[in-house]
Amino acid sequence: MTVHGMTAPNLDDPEVVARERMRSGRLKMLLMFAICAAPVIASYVTYFVIRPAGRTNYGTLIQPTRSLPELALRTLDGAPVPVASLRGQWLLIAVGPANCVDDCDRRLFMQRQLREMMGKDSDRVEKVWFVTDDAAPPSALRAAIAKPPALQALRVDRTALARWLEPAPGAVLEDHLYIVDPMGQWMMREPAHPDPMKVKRDLERLLQASAGWDRAGR
Repeated sequence: MTVHGMTAPNLDDPEVVARERMRSGRLKMLLMFAICAAPVIASYVTYFVIRPAGRTNYGTLIQPTRSLPELALRTLDGAPVPVASLRGQWLLIAVGPANCVDDCDRRLFMQRQLREMMGKDSDRVEKVWFVTDDAAPPSALRAAIAKPPALQALRVDRTALARWLEPAPGAVLEDHLYIVDPMGQWMMREPAHPDPMKVKRDLERLLQASAGWDRAGR
């Protein structure tokens, strides 16, 4: 039998060095991703798979989850807001036009109350109102949403938003509260005209299952 030796890479060759650095960089990136994703995966397994007997969700679980797209977001005054700034905390999202009245106004009030109901975990939940037009909110509403802890009101194209968030059959986009996880994954939709205490239980379970992998008080 003839044994053929393998030619050792020429480590003085700049191209070889560059390839080795690239491979090393990719391995490090994959390792970092695995380390960061492990708590997320564990919490989802806990919540979705290893559920205690008799547990029921009030909201509808979105399976598979939907990743936060590159939406063109702006403040009410028109300043651009990077989509990445929404990651890192649980998001409780309401959708509606700037002239937010009746059901829309009640959803924003419920948003605020639900966050406060989280007690010591309230800083882990961010209130977001996606404003679907270019009108100016009434001055009283604008003053109300600015009160600490302020609600983040962001203008967004409704058509683009509807490619990510989706209402229940027979409902419209504005009818619901939507829950997005800290990785930017839309994972739950609460019913139209929801029972606040049942939504509260959903949020409490999610926060408990995800303890340790989001950032409070960004």
